[in-house]
Amino acid sequence: MSSFDHHRYRAFPTVHKPDRRWPNRRMHHAPIWASVDLRDGNQALVTPMSVAQKMELFDLLVRMGFKEIEVGFPAASQPDYDFVRKIIEEDRIPEDVTIQVLTQARENLIARTYEALKGVQRAIVHVYNSTNPVQREQVFGLDKEGVKAIAVRGAEWVKAGAALFPKTQWTFQYSPESFSNTELEYAVEICEAVMAVWHPEAGQPVILNLPATVESSMPNVFADQIEWFCDHLRGREHVKISVHTHNDRGCAVAAAEMAILAGADRVEGTLFGNGERTGNMDVLTMAMNLYSQGLDPRLDLSMGSAISEVYTRCTGMTVSPRHPWFGELVYTAFSGSHQDAIRKGFQRRHGQEQTIWEVPYLPIDPADLGRNYEAVVRINSQSGKGGVSHVLERDYGISLPRWLAQELSALVQQVSEQQPGEISAKQIYALFDKHFVQNHGDWQMQRYRLQREGDRVIATVVMGSDAHPRILQGKGSGAVGALVDALIQRAGIYAEVEQFDQHALEAGTGARAMACARVSLESGERASAVSFGEDTTEAALQSVLSAIGKAGAVIRPQQRSKAGTVK
Repeated sequence: MSSFDHHRYRAFPTVHKPDRRWPNRRMHHAPIWASVDLRDGNQALVTPMSVAQKMELFDLLVRMGFKEIEVGFPAASQPDYDFVRKIIEEDRIPEDVTIQVLTQARENLIARTYEALKGVQRAIVHVYNSTNPVQREQVFGLDKEGVKAIAVRGAEWVKAGAALFPKTQWTFQYSPESFSNTELEYAVEICEAVMAVWHPEAGQPVILNLPATVESSMPNVFADQIEWFCDHLRGREHVKISVHTHNDRGCAVAAAEMAILAGADRVEGTLFGNGERTGNMDVLTMAMNLYSQGLDPRLDLSMGSAISEVYTRCTGMTVSPRHPWFGELVYTAFSGSHQDAIRKGFQRRHGQEQTIWEVPYLPIDPADLGRNYEAVVRINSQSGKGGVSHVLERDYGISLPRWLAQELSALVQQVSEQQPGEISAKQIYALFDKHFVQNHGDWQMQRYRLQREGDRVIATVVMGSDAHPRILQGKGSGAVGALVDALIQRAGIYAEVEQFDQHALEAGTGARAMACARVSLESGERASAVSFGEDTTEAALQSVLSAIGKAGAVIRPQQRSKAGTVK
């Protein structure tokens, strides 16, 4: 038998709840956020944070707007104890922030916890014990009554400890650990027993925190559990319901979101989902999910890069480049069709006042998180003309016509297939300059003059070097047509302009202009060129000359003559 055997596992039971209401609800505001980075996140690190690192991360959480922050397990760790004392004695806790500490339901640990909290203005004392059948049987060897007695005694010790410090505003929090794997009736029973000790109905603030300590079901099942719990808990109106989801199945955020719809008030989580095994619920992802739906997340996430940098520096953990909302590559497109759509979306927004953000492939404006647009479109072998055009337009102010963008994209594609990784904007511009802008001196226009003769234009062009100048003169319906005629009459070159595009690069008189031309010769040779000039006519004439030169045209020797004067 293979060791990879699915028969060793069983499906998680669903909740019989034909009256479920949460699927038809929607969120209208953010939940109460509680950061557990300094405790739950810290315990999952290979090297736990030092007091200095915890202080830096605590300050970041405060700046972001967290109002409830679990700062440690002071009875179980001397660094945690020292950190709690530090922020209290140095008055580092803002008036509107409440710290939270964790303790097991043991009398000596609870007493030590209150020692650590001496002098604090307000705090949440969070006590827990495991309640699910596997731990009752395999770890504690107790029945339901025995485990409930642990919770009740812990609640009594928490209450007695708080009474010794009447000047502090205490909130009591209880977690039936592994709630999601505990029988729902028993979870309600044990929580009501704790409430009977704390008397929230008499005004004592109480939080019941319901963890998915090990995520074992689909998120909709967890939401059913939360709604069932809220429906059956006596005195529900006197307590706050909190959830603490883990990411074993990759659905911690979804489970927390659905739990809010099901009646929860509060969410515990960490930055970037740091935590045991596959991690905790990622507060940043859930908060940005709300933001992207037009809801105030009640956290300041605009300092996106700073959040990532402090997190990495303090925890030693890296942020995945594909991490939702905050990863390095999440607002980057390499795909050609995606790049083209993004470029067109930005073009449509340019110069328009649009209050609602709608750009293809970008669910939010990256600038909201402190990101710039330079990295939105990046080029590799999978990119297309839209991406190449966007890079030139973004970094150099050069807008290419579609036909020329296709030619340049093909060149970029060749290079990207020969070198691994990304093609930089500088490399793209260098290819553009080499293949389309640079031209041989023989085809460099020195000066030109246009005259009107009825409905025709007479173009006189001086080209070539100072040592060997060449005068061309011809007639046509426009300047380009007159130049083509001049090439036939004076140089013996038969050329057809297949594509042509010109526009000013800057608004106003004397603006610099750009022209693009593709020509074909009688021999079948074809080439494209780009020229920049002080006006559109200068750019247009030079682009045609450059393209003809790149196509390999040769001026007939017998047609050379001394230069005349063109003013």
